[in-house]
Amino acid sequence: MKKSLLVVSSLLLLASCGSSDKERVVEERENTEIQRDYVVKDASSNYKPGWIEDPEVWARDKGKDIAKYRYFSFETEPKVSRRIACDIAKANVKADIGGEIATFIDKQLATSTEGNASVDENNPNLQPLRQYVESTLAEKIQALINGAAIVKTYWEKRAYKAELGAKKDFSAYTCAVFIRMDSKRLADAVDQAANFVANQAGDEATKSNVKKALDNAAENFTKAKKGEI
Repeated sequence: MKKSLLVVSSLLLLASCGSSDKERVVEERENTEIQRDYVVKDASSNYKPGWIEDPEVWARDKGKDIAKYRYFSFETEPKVSRRIACDIAKANVKADIGGEIATFIDKQLATSTEGNASVDENNPNLQPLRQYVESTLAEKIQALINGAAIVKTYWEKRAYKAELGAKKDFSAYTCAVFIRMDSKRLADAVDQAANFVANQAGDEATKSNVKKALDNAAENFTKAKKGEI
């Protein structure tokens, strides 16, 4: 019996080695090697979904329409009840997307000053622009985000243990949401956000240079999410 199982296992291994990456099936498995300070006592699924870690890759591997939609995920910190955790997760959808766009624009501005004359890092108008992005832009973007839909929800009930490294013994819930947003609406929000930043410039020269630095912002944001830039 053991010998036959070994033969079957070998055949499966050879078959998987001969498959291309496109044919590869991504399996969601429980990671038992990470040392956690809690024990999962209950959950909405026996497996933690892959979309929590990387929503775009998960959507692609599951055959979702990645041309028409962009995908995001958000997971809360531990909360006192499942309802509160999931309410917070759902309420923070726009804030999370807005923060991701603002972070991307901030990186674009920072990158443009490195070996590129499009934005002069010594320009006194640049620092206020960066501050505007960090403090105000994410909130402003939230008003531009329309059509963000929650597709999936996952929650866990955890028992944190002092003996495992937690500060004390307590129970808590976490909740995660998988979000889908129309690509065209998202692109429009990114472009408008880039224009908001450029319009904060105090002089026309800086405004022109910032617009150049943020040119094709929506396209580059999509590429960044895919890991292409």
